[in-house]
Amino acid sequence: MTDKILPGGKLIKPLTTPQTKPQPETPEKTRTSFQEILEQKVQKHRIQFSKHAAERLARRAIDIDTGELNRLDEAVKKAEAKGARESLVVMGDNAYVVSIKNNLVITALDGDSMRENVFTNIDSAIIMD
Repeated sequence: MTDKILPGGKLIKPLTTPQTKPQPETPEKTRTSFQEILEQKVQKHRIQFSKHAAERLARRAIDIDTGELNRLDEAVKKAEAKGARESLVVMGDNAYVVSIKNNLVITALDGDSMRENVFTNIDSAIIMD
């Protein structure tokens, strides 16, 4: 729309509707789930965690940082080079049962859960310092 000039030099400006700023969308979720955080951390690594393993990590309060993921990746590569299929990876106070061919952590255990436990269906064990 443009300005209009009436006879006699009077200027009339067109009516405009006030411009409103777009409101930022509010996220539906304000909290990130443990599974989402875990997935963000493992995106850079080839190792994945099964739903069962993710639940065990959360229930047993096992925190996996980038360094631990790198070490787990390294252990899986070593096991793969030796022809392993299912391995127990012990790292500090935690242990992981890993499907080597699928690069998948099947379950995770903390120190208390490892005591007096029998591990079956594994063909190798990797002890990482």
